[in-house]
Amino acid sequence: MSGNYGPRQAESTSIATINYALDIGVNLLDTADMYGAGHNEELIGRAIASRRTDAVIATKFGTIYNSSGRPIGLNGRPEHVARACDASLARLGTDTIDLYYLHRVDPQVPIEETVGAMAKLVAAGKVRYLGLSEVSESTLRRAHAIWPITALQTEFSLWWREPETRLIKTCRETGTAFVAYAPLGRGMLTGKLTDAKDFSPEDNRRNHPRFQGKNFSMNRSAVQGIIRVAHAKKVTAAQVALAWLLAKGLDILPIPSAKTIEHLTENAISDGIELTRNEVSELEAAFPLGVASGARYAEADLAQVNR
Repeated sequence: MSGNYGPRQAESTSIATINYALDIGVNLLDTADMYGAGHNEELIGRAIASRRTDAVIATKFGTIYNSSGRPIGLNGRPEHVARACDASLARLGTDTIDLYYLHRVDPQVPIEETVGAMAKLVAAGKVRYLGLSEVSESTLRRAHAIWPITALQTEFSLWWREPETRLIKTCRETGTAFVAYAPLGRGMLTGKLTDAKDFSPEDNRRNHPRFQGKNFSMNRSAVQGIIRVAHAKKVTAAQVALAWLLAKGLDILPIPSAKTIEHLTENAISDGIELTRNEVSELEAAFPLGVASGARYAEADLAQVNR
């Protein structure tokens, strides 16, 4: 809602969508201090000002960004942890963050120091639970030894099934929920994208290798496997992609983006769609491990994940 996937929409539309989500029981609101350079946290704060207890707020810190919200570095130092939390609390207009994530690991700071500082926020009542984003199995274990890690957020979808190999198993061993971001492959798995040239200049997908050149057409072809299952079930491709994730276990929590009530409703219906074993097999045959064409991030961003 704050510009990552094209220009910002009217704030009234965003606030109506957030409130509708809470009305129908979609209560996990995922944001970060860098989204729109703080704009997204402020937007959520305004949207839930009169109904704070209805929402579970998850936000992230650790990525240093410029005035446009573009990442320019990482900071996991203890003193930054405290400053970043206070700034997010102010923007969100709340006294407590429900789930506080380290967005990316700072390679210059031991994870034990960063998580130790995050744990102090829990002791101070500013944060309820701790999370990590895009970390390796070993980093999760080291962090969990310092303080319980409630959730780990990483990309996971039919398009990117790498977490199935080791990371989800480690999460289950530590009792950590797995929050799957980009569960619709940043829109690719909806089957609605036809040409990368249709992206607006502000759309970050222009910088993703998977949406460039022949990668785009190759990835779009793979989506036909989802579309076939969707047509047979008389649902949408997006709903099938989300239903596949939801079938992976109650500890797998997909967080699909939704700018409008229409898209939110489409996503929410996925919770009631059951896939047969044959349908799951068909989907996984169409999307074997490593099927995506192109890296999931540009080289500089890719260096910051799975640390």
